[in-house]
Order: sequence, then C-alpha cells, then structure tokens
Amino acid sequence: MDIKQYVIDKASLARAAARKMSIIDTNTKNRALNAMAEALIKNQDIIISANSKDMENGKKNGTSEAMLDRLLLNEKRIKEISNSLKDVALLKDPIGKVDRMWKIENGLQIGQIKVPLGVIGMIYESRPNVTVDAAALCIKSGNCVILRGGSDAINSNIALSNIITEAAISSGLPKGCIQLLEVTDREAVNVMMKLNRYIDVLIPRGGASLINNVVKNASVPVIQTGVGNCHIFVDESADFKIAKDIIINAKVQRPGVCNALETLLIHESISEKFLPELKKVLDDNKVKIKGCIKTKNILPNIELASEDDWKNEYLDLILAVKIVSSIDESIDHIYKYGTKHSEAIITNDYNNSQKFLNEVDAAAVYVNASTRFTDGSQFGFGAEIGISTQKLHARGPMALENLTTIKSIIYGQGQIRK
Repeated sequence: MDIKQYVIDKASLARAAARKMSIIDTNTKNRALNAMAEALIKNQDIIISANSKDMENGKKNGTSEAMLDRLLLNEKRIKEISNSLKDVALLKDPIGKVDRMWKIENGLQIGQIKVPLGVIGMIYESRPNVTVDAAALCIKSGNCVILRGGSDAINSNIALSNIITEAAISSGLPKGCIQLLEVTDREAVNVMMKLNRYIDVLIPRGGASLINNVVKNASVPVIQTGVGNCHIFVDESADFKIAKDIIINAKVQRPGVCNALETLLIHESISEKFLPELKKVLDDNKVKIKGCIKTKNILPNIELASEDDWKNEYLDLILAVKIVSSIDESIDHIYKYGTKHSEAIITNDYNNSQKFLNEVDAAAVYVNASTRFTDGSQFGFGAEIGISTQKLHARGPMALENLTTIKSIIYGQGQIRK
C-alpha cells in the first residue's frame, strides 16, 4: 500500500465534505448524532468482539492494568459512549452564532459569526471512546474529522468508526465527514502532519512522546493537549480526611488518564503525622510510593525518587511524594515540573488558597477538590475532544465552542474606502 496516497485520498474526501458540513442544519446534525448513539447499542456485540482482540493483544504485549483499563469496552462503557452522543445532540449549536455586531462611522455594519474550523485531524492513543467523542463534537460544530488512533486499539476503532459513519451518512451527513485511517504504520502520522492543503488543525491526544512529535514536526497548526503531570499540595492547615479522600480519588479511580494525580507535595510541618496515615490507604489501594529523602526518612520501606520521577506521567498506580517547606516551594516545584494541566491545593487557609489559585500556571487549578474533575462533561461542556494545555485559541477541556473560529460579516450600502 502507498501510505502517503492512502492518507491524501482520505484527506481529500474530508476536504470536499467540509464544504457541505459547514452549512448542514442543526436538526440534521442532531438526527445523525442520535442515530449514531442507537447504532452503537444495536451493534455492541460487534464492538465488544473487536475490543476483545485488542485486549488480548495488550495482555500479550505486557500492557499495564491501568492502560488496559483505558482500552476496555464493555456494555456499560458502550452505553456511556452512546449517552455522550445524545448529550452532544442536546447541546446548543454554536455555528451561526453572532458574537457581536456594531456600526462604524461610514455606516458599515460589522459582525462576527461562529463558523467551523473545517477539517480536524485527531491523532490519539489507547482510548477508543475518543473515536466517538471526537467525531460527535466535530459533527455538531460543523467540522469533518480524520481519526488516527493507536495500534493498540485498531480493531476497536475500526468497529466504532464503521458503525457511526454508516449511521451518520444514512442520516444525511456527507460522505467523508468521518474518516478513520485504518493503518497502524507511523508513516500515516508523518503524512497527516504535512497536509496543510487538506487539514486545518491537528489535535494530538496521548502521551508526551506522541504530542512532542506532532508539535515539533507538524506544518499543520497544532492544538497541544493531554500530558498531565498533575500535582496536589497538602498544606499545613489541611483536613487530613479530606486530603486522603481527594488523593485516593485523584490517584486510584482511573490512574491511566491525564487528570490523575502523579506527584504529591506535603508541607513538612504535618509530614510526620500525615504520611503514615496516608501510606496505609495507599497500600490498601496498591499504590507504590516513590519519595524524596525526607519522605523516605519517615517511610523507610519506600523507593527513593529520582529526578525523573518528578517529571513522570506514570499513568499507573505509582505516586511520587515530596516534602516541601512552604507553599512557595510547592508552587516553585509545580512551575519546574508541571505540564500546565491540573493542579490542586488542600487547605483550610483562605490566603493560601488564593495564593495558589493566583500563582499556579495551569489550565485548571483546584482548592480542596480532586484533579479528576478536569473533563468536559464534568465542567458542563458535554463531551470533550481533549484538554488543551497551551494558551492560544483554547485552554482546558475543549468542547464545541473551541472547535469554531470567527468570520467577519459586513453589510454596506455602496461604501468605498477613501
């Protein structure tokens, strides 16, 4: 197979479909989304069968339990994915929304209206639900999407894509609006990254190596998402029970996702009392601790952390722990090692909570809450296409509004510029 031509053919079809998608009415888009939701439930046996092949391959390849959890599809998860499509259908369509309108001195009336980005290229890993979430948000926002998932989920992605694409086209959407690259060769990504003629923006979603590769090598504009070296700082005034509950939720609930806790910072004045209590609940949840020398002095049986541990997004039941002397040291540590994703402070000190909110540079900053809430549906946006950790165009959970751009529209009565 000629990989380059294969990708270009897919992209060309998406480019042609984008012109039609940009003017599809809201009712047609919603009808397609609901049909896609019903098709997933109707064909869940096909999806589960395809997913079982990916799960078997993952186990053979020594994939971690946390990563296998990201990959797994069952009836409950398929139902959740189906419901997310219905939720997107209920969201207000941003296309055609006039943000503002004004008149200038010569009588020209100028307005700004929301329009689609065009063709969005999604490059992602592991989580097959992204195939559906990305397609849903692109459809509702009038965009076409080219999907390139990871090799570990290829069978699941093909099954999901075939099912939702057939439902979408049968509901009146143009052929080419959803395109899945059914090849696992990395050359396909290399080709995608250079297709400025066909693709308007790339959104990489996955690990650091994937995102860095796209950011460094793409000529197509990129929205950077995903890598989550998330921290929680337990302040000296923290309520221990609240702190333990939040830490366990942030680390254990789904350790293989980007908003999970990776590094815990603890104020030295409470460390000797708090750490032994925390270790008991971490042990109960099979979390391995890697700590600084001060942490190891209190918990001698843990592994000593290296410099790399402060940088790691483990995506596993592993937690780096560092004792700090002050809130300023915690913020300094986050500035040095954080990925601008999600950071939290556990405190009963109002001044410290405000200092943390004001000084920590991240897409989401929490006071006394789990970092696991950084999610489009949790924020009330509906499904998300990713969590942007950059500052231009979009930041945080990216939903419908972030998949649009502005067109200026001008009404005149024959004015000419002098």
